[in-house]
Formats: sequence, structure tokens, C-alpha cells
Amino acid sequence: MNVNAAIIDQRLTQLSEQIREQAAAELQITEAVRLKSLAFVFLCAKTLLDLADDEAFDCLTEGGNDFGVDALYIGEEKDNEFVVTLFQAKYVHKNLEGASNFPESGIEAAVSAVRYLFDPSSVVVANKRLLPRIEEVRSRIRDGFIPQVRVLFCNNGLTWNQVAQGQIDRLGAGDQVTWEHVNHDRLLTIMQATKPVNDTLRLQGKAIVEDFDFSRILVGKVAVEEVAGMIGRHGDRLLERNIRRYLGLSGNRVNEGIKHTLTHSEERSNFYFYNNGITLTCTKFEYNALQQSDFQVRIENLQVINGGQTSNTIARVLRDLAPENLENLDKAFVLVRLYQLPQGKEGFVQNITYATNSQNPVDLKDLRANDPVQLRLEKDIEQLGYTYRRKRVDGATPKPDEISSGTAAEAILAVWRKKPHQAKFFAREHFGRLYDEIFSDTLTGTELIAATLLYRIAENKRKRPNADAPEFIPYASCFLAMRMGEYLIFDLSLPTGSHLDHRQLDRIKQLIAAHGEQYFQKSQSDLADALLTLYGRIQPSLQRLSATFRRGDLIEELAKLPLKSDAGPAQPSQ
Repeated sequence: MNVNAAIIDQRLTQLSEQIREQAAAELQITEAVRLKSLAFVFLCAKTLLDLADDEAFDCLTEGGNDFGVDALYIGEEKDNEFVVTLFQAKYVHKNLEGASNFPESGIEAAVSAVRYLFDPSSVVVANKRLLPRIEEVRSRIRDGFIPQVRVLFCNNGLTWNQVAQGQIDRLGAGDQVTWEHVNHDRLLTIMQATKPVNDTLRLQGKAIVEDFDFSRILVGKVAVEEVAGMIGRHGDRLLERNIRRYLGLSGNRVNEGIKHTLTHSEERSNFYFYNNGITLTCTKFEYNALQQSDFQVRIENLQVINGGQTSNTIARVLRDLAPENLENLDKAFVLVRLYQLPQGKEGFVQNITYATNSQNPVDLKDLRANDPVQLRLEKDIEQLGYTYRRKRVDGATPKPDEISSGTAAEAILAVWRKKPHQAKFFAREHFGRLYDEIFSDTLTGTELIAATLLYRIAENKRKRPNADAPEFIPYASCFLAMRMGEYLIFDLSLPTGSHLDHRQLDRIKQLIAAHGEQYFQKSQSDLADALLTLYGRIQPSLQRLSATFRRGDLIEELAKLPLKSDAGPAQPSQ
């Protein structure tokens, strides 16, 4: 028995119980073996993409007619590109030796999926969870966005054999598709509890060391081979504070640029000037101050807080370099900033991490957790009988009285800010560029709760649609939540522009409990009418529907429609 495989198996037993009810309701999976296999896919998606539990479960597409795709995650558009991550998992239940190769049939299915799913003109038949995601991807492709595809083969054994590799090679997808193997060893490395990383970093040339405000700062340069060695020794343990997972070489222009520089010998000496460097923190570093240069720095509790992508890419590129292609590699250096910070300053470390990673706001919700607005909302919501999760925590899907900051941001932007397309498709900006608009100083806990309750109804309908649900339901939850908010405000008989506060909360909860289903049905009907105005009697394809919900003209058409009353003439839209 492989010890790491056994540890993962034990974890899957726990996860199976955690997702049992949701798996039965949304995927009709109840049988123990299938449930455990599903739990393995869930664990892989959650761990490798650093997703919350509800986000990870939403990725799952297992259920027949799935092209061998067990989970699919669509990244956001950036620089006319977007990353699509496909998971295929093969979990061996009969033994935990960890000695089986990933099956050739699984590789064949994934190659077929990549060949057909990303061609907008090909006809695809897939299950109801996978098809809307496929058409969303293809809709973006038709709009001119380029998909960078990451295929993750997950098992509790060994990688694929050479025959399977031949199938991948024959696809001829080049750098646009990356193929990675993930097993129990890699999962456990990422999941394992924090352990101190102590190491020695060998600097080249002179360095600057300065004491500043009870902290110490070292600025110098290290060889790229030193960085690769550091990653090889410690891997993901170095990146526990880093707020980004490794994105791979393709689909990330910075990482591709690093690869280009390091693989061309004439460019290697310029690497120091091309790259922004690596930022590290520690609790203590020591060096021989009597030296003038080339310090060997002993470091305790080392962490990479910015430059994880750089470090991983360096390690991967150097690992794959042929022995005959090492010319001038000794001239490739990278800038290093090492901060020795006193213990007990966790918030300060988070602030540094936020500031040095602000170009990628989607992963920064935890680092906004100590923002004064978040602290005020937490207190406000607690007094109203709910729990506000400012920081993401591992565990089950939030309870009815728990609200995560990520869910709140999407709900508020859709319901009260009237920007459902940004709520759905601009998630990486919710805690960046859109943060002040969403979490304004005037936002109340009651407004946050009301928006979330409405959004949850719409999301539940998306995840568990009725048999006769319209085809637009998989894309429409934020639009429906916005419209439901208008019906709620109308029933509250409040003046336009009024803020909701604790005095209205009981009435709001009563209205949503009594009329939430009616709000949804009316909003669904309104949305169908708005789409009819846009497209007439011609039924738009799923690709076109996906594109429609990314635009603002649908909001305008919806706003023109009067609110439907329970009886009698329609009411004026608020």
C-alpha cells in the first residue's frame, strides 16, 4: 500500500459524505463507488485551481455524454485570451498501491474532446451540465478570444505510457494545449499542513541589506538555476502565501516570455532586465556580513509571496533543457527581494502580498478581508443573525445563515448595481477595479443579505433546473437575480433610491420566503420577453445566448419591460 494514496483515500471518504446530498440532487449520483470517484474529481478541482467548495462542485460535469471530461473550469478573458481547464480522473478503488498507469482510453477520450469541443462549427452532443459550458467557450472563440487549454489527468497512480503519449503528439495542438499528470503525491504536497521552509539562498554579486521599521530587507540577485533548485526542493510549500497557482506556460504571456528568454542562449544574459523578480518573506535570515559579495543567506520560514509564476516557470524550463543547450545559462539571473518580518504581523504580510500581486485581483478576496468595509459588514450582518465569511475557509458549502464575500460581491453587483454581466463574467475584478463600487461605504448588511437570498434562488434554479426550463437558464442567474430585486423593491413600497436597513429585514425575509418563487418565475418570463425583442421568433443557439448574456443590451431591453403584477395590468418598472 502506498501511504500517500491511503491518505488521499481517507480524505475522499470524508468528502463523499460532504458532497453526498448535492451529488444526489444535481448529478443523480448516489452509489458509493461513483460517489467516491466524484469526490476525487472534486478534490482535484478544488486543490489544483484553489477554488471554494461550491465553485469546485459547480465545475463537475460527470454524468454520461461528457467526452471523458469530468470537470471543466473556464477562466476569465484577459488580453484576448482565456484559459480552459479540463479534468479527467481515473480513481482505482480496488487497491492503493499507486502503481497503475493512467489508462490509454482516458488519454484517447481527452484528445478527442480537445479536437472537437473547441471547434465552434462542430456538432456536439453532451449532458446538460457540460453543454452550456462548451457553448460558452465556443461563443468566446467566435467573438475572437483565443482559448489556452490545460488538460489535467488525475489518478492515484502513475502517469500515462508512451502509447498514450503518441496519441497526444498526433493531435498536433502545439503550445496552445498543455497536458499534465496529477496524482496522490502532488495532491498531498499541496494539501499538507504548513511546514517551515528553511533553506540557504546563494546570491551572486553585491547585495543591499538594510534595517527598516523593525524589519530587515535584502535586495540582490540569484542565478536562475538557484531558483529552480529551490522549487525542486520545496515545491508548493514555498507558495502557501502566494495567491496564485501556477498557470502553466501556455495561456500566460509572462510565463511564455520567461520560457522564450531562457531557451534562447543569446537572450539569457538579459533575463535580469526583462523580469520583475521574486519577492520572499521570512522570519529570520543570516549571512556573513564580513564578505563583500556572493553571500550565502540562511533563511528560516521562507515563503514566495510574489513571483511564484516566475519561479515555477524557471524550474520547468530548466528541467526540460537539453544538455547541449546550456550555453550562457550561468549568465541568467533574477532579482530577489527578501523581507524579514517580525512574527505577529500577518495583516502586514497580506498587505504586501496584495500590493505585489494586484494585477490579478480575482484571487485577492481573502486579502481584502481586513478592509474596514468588510469588518463593518461582518459586524452588521452578525447582529442580523447571519455569519459573513470575509475569508475563505475549507469545509462544506455555506449554511443558509452563512454568506461568503465572493457570493456577496456577485449578488450585490447583479441585484443593486444593475450590472449582472459584470457580476457573472468579471469575477476577477470584484475585489479589484469593481471593489469600491460593489462594497460602497453606504452598503448595509440588510442589502447584502437581501441580494444574496435572491441570488441563491436564481443559482439554485441554474444548478437544478426544471425539466421544462428555458435554454437560457444556465447563463441567466445574475440577470434573474437583478430582476427579482426589482420585484422585491416594488413589494416593499419604498421610494426609488432608498437604502435597506435592519428595520426592513424581517419584511424582506417574509417576502422572499412567500414570493421568491413568484419573483423568479416573473423574472424568467420577463427575460424571455426581452430575448424575444432582441431575436424575434428565431431561437438563438446556445453560443449566441452565451454571448448575449455577456453584453449590456439585454439589460436595456429588460429595463424597458414593466413589472408583472399577480393580477391586473403590469406595474411600472422601478
